[in-house]
Amino acid sequence: MVKDSNRYVEEEPEIIYIPDDEGNEEEFEVIMKFEVDGSDAQYMMVVPLESNDDEEDEVYAFRYEEDGDDLKLYMIEDDEEWAIVEETFNTLVAELDGDNDND
Repeated sequence: MVKDSNRYVEEEPEIIYIPDDEGNEEEFEVIMKFEVDGSDAQYMMVVPLESNDDEEDEVYAFRYEEDGDDLKLYMIEDDEEWAIVEETFNTLVAELDGDNDND
């Protein structure tokens, strides 16, 4: 939801398709995109659209590049990069939670 003057407007979720190990495309909803301070790298956090109700939704992080309509995703394999992405994500979520408390 995005605040538009004094009302909230529901945004359409951004859906992307990511192939699994067998080449089957799975649907994911993009829940957040951000850049890390001091870096040109862009990151996105996604959750699977179809999930098992018994488990909490897992959040996946990818570094990405956009070239027109093409989206290239890269796994984050470096522990240092992962720590920075995780810290940034947690900070942004905490800020969003704080904003929601004031509404």
